[in-house]
Amino acid sequence: MKLTHVVVGAVLLVVVAQCGGDSDVVAGARDASVEPSRPSPSASPSAGRKADDGTAVAALSLLPVKGRAPMTGYDRDRFGPAWLDADRNGCDTRNDVLRERLFPVTLESNGCVVAAGSYDDPYTGSTIDYWQGHVSLIDIDHIVSLGNAWATGAFGWPIKKRAAFANDPLNLLPTDAGANRQKGDGDAATWLPANKPYRCEYVSRQVAVKAKYDLWVTSAEQAAIQRVLTPCDGQALTPDPWGAPTAVDHNISDPFDATNDAATDSSAEPATYDSCDEARAAGATPVRIGDLGYGTHLDGDGDGTGCE
Repeated sequence: MKLTHVVVGAVLLVVVAQCGGDSDVVAGARDASVEPSRPSPSASPSAGRKADDGTAVAALSLLPVKGRAPMTGYDRDRFGPAWLDADRNGCDTRNDVLRERLFPVTLESNGCVVAAGSYDDPYTGSTIDYWQGHVSLIDIDHIVSLGNAWATGAFGWPIKKRAAFANDPLNLLPTDAGANRQKGDGDAATWLPANKPYRCEYVSRQVAVKAKYDLWVTSAEQAAIQRVLTPCDGQALTPDPWGAPTAVDHNISDPFDATNDAATDSSAEPATYDSCDEARAAGATPVRIGDLGYGTHLDGDGDGTGCE
């Protein structure tokens, strides 16, 4: 009886030992064949982020990086008449932007011109009390300046795309006139708003504009935008609720293009009409900003429509 117990015990010990041995071998094989997941030493904090994840950083990564094109041929007039009525709502773009951004706002009797309003300026962090005619108070800034756009692709655009760019609400923001003039044609590598909390949104909007219009960034500009966005905790790319088209449908031509008909055809309509009587005789009234024949001398109330 005792011998039987000894034999059974020995058999159990062998079985247990074999099971334990098998377990050790399997664990060892798993450890040897499966490496734990580790980030690549060269991976950036945003590595693996999808290009369409909606962040400004992701959109920035898709912009081409090139050197600045020369400013040869650049002129403000090559972006169309200043403050064109791009959306044809009867009001010029400057007053459209002021009317949307100032609060409370008072309009003149024509319903277009902003007579007065209050504005919290994001560039300086200060509040501006605005009234019509005091041009030293508020400018309308091009978030991506016209000069920067020219040097990063706009030099090759047709005039109607340049005019759309210059009047696109996505690219326009009222701001302290002094800050805007200090910025000039600077990009993010040379100028940022003094109000630091606004910088994340500012460069995000620059990226959104450049993406919409297929502009490139310089390496210095890209690095500067990246530096601003790094601490911004996944700053979203600025949306475009206005959805303005990337070309206007106005009858405008590049004044520096010697091949356009208006520059070469002596029978073309005049650059401006001398008087409303002349415009009426030609059947051109009312004449709006962007139309051939328009001039500020025809537009007594400054609402962008002359000879009403």
